[in-house]
Amino acid sequence: MRKRILPICLVFMLAACDQGTKDSTVKPANVGVTTLKSQPVTLFTQLPGRTTAVRTAEVRPQVSGIILKRLFIEGSDVKAGQSLYLIDPASYQATYDKALATFENAHRLATRYKPLVAAQAISKQTYDDAVAAEKQAKAELEIAQVNLNYTHVRSPVTGRIGRSLYTEGALVTNGQSNYLTTIQQLDPIYVDVSESSLQLLRQRRALADGKLQALGQNAAEVKLILEDGSQYAQPGKLEFSEVTVDETTGSITLRASFPNPDRDLLPGMFVHAVLPQGVAQKGILAPQEAILHDTKGRPYVYKVGANNKVVEQTIKTGEMLNSQWLVTEGLQTGDRVVVDGLQLVRDGSQVVASEHKPSVVKRTNLTTADPSAQ
Repeated sequence: MRKRILPICLVFMLAACDQGTKDSTVKPANVGVTTLKSQPVTLFTQLPGRTTAVRTAEVRPQVSGIILKRLFIEGSDVKAGQSLYLIDPASYQATYDKALATFENAHRLATRYKPLVAAQAISKQTYDDAVAAEKQAKAELEIAQVNLNYTHVRSPVTGRIGRSLYTEGALVTNGQSNYLTTIQQLDPIYVDVSESSLQLLRQRRALADGKLQALGQNAAEVKLILEDGSQYAQPGKLEFSEVTVDETTGSITLRASFPNPDRDLLPGMFVHAVLPQGVAQKGILAPQEAILHDTKGRPYVYKVGANNKVVEQTIKTGEMLNSQWLVTEGLQTGDRVVVDGLQLVRDGSQVVASEHKPSVVKRTNLTTADPSAQ
């Protein structure tokens, strides 16, 4: 029985020795690393918003009557003062003619009385009554003239006109609540966006602490990302920000204006405005492919030390530009992070590191901030 056990033990011992020999001969993994360096990085924030017309005019009649003609093409550009509708002017023309005749008669009477009162041929009271009648007739004539002019419903602003809600033959009244049509001025056009008051405080604190530097003359320049992800060709300008915070959303409204000569931007479009925040003079940018996330969503990288030993490093990230994340905490100039061969390394493993040569990145659009940075 003992003779049988001995060979079996020898077999296990030889297998263990063979396994130990294999483990001791495992070579370190070859990985590609990127050596980080600090550089000036312009920080941006991307805020959602809507386009809105600079001016919107609701056209309403100022006299009552039947619409005889519509004098514009729906969807066309109109100029301020252009006649849009013609309301039947017959009754207003008659009122004007009557007022004109009354004024002319009162004017002749007052003119005739003037030398007579000087010669004391009539009383001064009679002359004063004639002059008052002339002024009253003149006022009534002016009112009749205004109402007659209002039979031409004119455009109050220059812009693009919408569809007509009334047609020829429709009865309209002075002071009605329903408008006839709308006119919107589209060049330039406004973009209203909302920024968190908390984010605004962080930005101001970073500027005050020297972590960010102001952009100077370019601080008011705004770029626009359209609904399809493309960038609007012409930059805009930040006009103003509200002085109060919306109590329901905790955000502040900012308004930018953009030139819109080709009418590519229409009111109501959903867009993203890209606003510069400042410049981080010693920003650290890490490649997107080097950053991993743990089960709780926290970002980390594998950093290679001086002894080629891998260390798992938890970091904090900000914005992403050109497929690189801005690292706000956890890394510094000279750190080497693993980019290639991430599946071959783990915390504490030994590697053979060589510098990674990145491919040319064509994408330049700014993305939103990493949720883990919050």
